[in-house]
Amino acid sequence: MAAGATAVGVRCLESCDFGSIADVIKQIPPDLFAELCERIIQHLNCQIPGINTVELCQRFQTAGVEMNVADLAKIINVVSFLFSTAAKNNLSSEDLPTSLGNAISMLPKHAIQVICHIWNEKGKSIRVSEDTRNMATVGQVIDLHWKLGMAVSSDSCRSLKYPYITMMLKVAEPSGQIASKSFEMTIPQFQDFFKHFKEMAAVLETV
Repeated sequence: MAAGATAVGVRCLESCDFGSIADVIKQIPPDLFAELCERIIQHLNCQIPGINTVELCQRFQTAGVEMNVADLAKIINVVSFLFSTAAKNNLSSEDLPTSLGNAISMLPKHAIQVICHIWNEKGKSIRVSEDTRNMATVGQVIDLHWKLGMAVSSDSCRSLKYPYITMMLKVAEPSGQIASKSFEMTIPQFQDFFKHFKEMAAVLETV
């Protein structure tokens, strides 16, 4: 890979806010940080749709790490960008600390060791292509639930008594984080929604 491309990757990494999350990373035990890095590698390899930040944050908190979901999301973004840049520039684990310069050197020593170890063990499997990056610009639905409810009153009407559908989605965002989203539909809206799904299913059957 050309030196110019590597330099661009380094400048992008150094624009990330490594300093603000270094103190948080210091609190994470090496084994838990290694697990996080492995999940990130799996996501970059499209082996898993995303990383459940809420669930993982709860595990970290149970282990005594003072962290919130926003902090964990920043760590995931930084490490994902680091691994992606290393893949694009075809860096070895030996090249990783020197080629990425000040950006990675701002991280705690144990974190750098874990990152280099995980990259050496599993980083070679990452395949970063322009087509893949272009496709990964929208979220991916990984779970869907629904429930039927009954609206019984509102501020403007004492007795509504109409049914509605609540849709609950889990979406793997391009960053690798898993977000929960929900919305409500009236029965006519749901019927129209279902009609479009049937049309999509009919088209897929012809592919």
